Amino acid sequence: MRTFALDSTTPSLSLALLEDERVIGEFYLELGRHHAEVLLPAAESLLRSAGWSWEAIDLLACTIGPGSFTGVRIGVSTVKGLALALQRPIAAVSTLEALTMNGQGSGGWICPLIDARKTQVYTALYRGGIDGIPLLADKPRLVSIETLLNELPAGNILFIGDGARVHHALIRDTLGERALVSGSRDNRLLASAVGLLGLRDYRLGNCLDFLSLSPCYLQLSSAEVLGNDTAGKDKAATPPELAGG
Repeated sequence: MRTFALDSTTPSLSLALLEDERVIGEFYLELGRHHAEVLLPAAESLLRSAGWSWEAIDLLACTIGPGSFTGVRIGVSTVKGLALALQRPIAAVSTLEALTMNGQGSGGWICPLIDARKTQVYTALYRGGIDGIPLLADKPRLVSIETLLNELPAGNILFIGDGARVHHALIRDTLGERALVSGSRDNRLLASAVGLLGLRDYRLGNCLDFLSLSPCYLQLSSAEVLGNDTAGKDKAATPPELAGG
């Protein structure tokens, strides 16, 4: 089983090729928000390096969020196009679950944190699984870092992700020695982890096609919030007979 995996949901961009569980090649690029310009050229370069063609790919795997709205859309749209062209199945992977793979081997709680700005984080809670893949213990959500830290269960907790870096001091001050904050290398979201999780989902029969794949944002974008506010004001200013009520 040959898998092409990608993540573009954060400021980094990662692409990987796997043959079953073996990582054949992987690119990790810290280029900011320029994913649209470099994703497909980087993918073509990775395929050439491995001596593979697009037709050799059996499975497409990508993160679907949460994360950057633009980054999520770029990744999902790219995989949709590839799935349509190649007629291949898609494994949709949570950004948080892929990040949690950096905590494989941890015996306690694992808490991935993606910075959502304004003191908020995208997060979930996991425990180490017997097969090395962490198990979801509390569903993904958007929450303030202060609220999260006051709701976490007892025991040691490993924090992973750029949110752990941003809120490192508050985490330490709140939880003390219970908090284990990963180093910078372990905060990277790698496409190889996306590929391994995608392969698991494929074997479990949990795959999608280009029509059913959709993002998981966990919140409205700024444009959508502004649009809703504007629509509400317009409706309030519209006479009832013109507003349909």
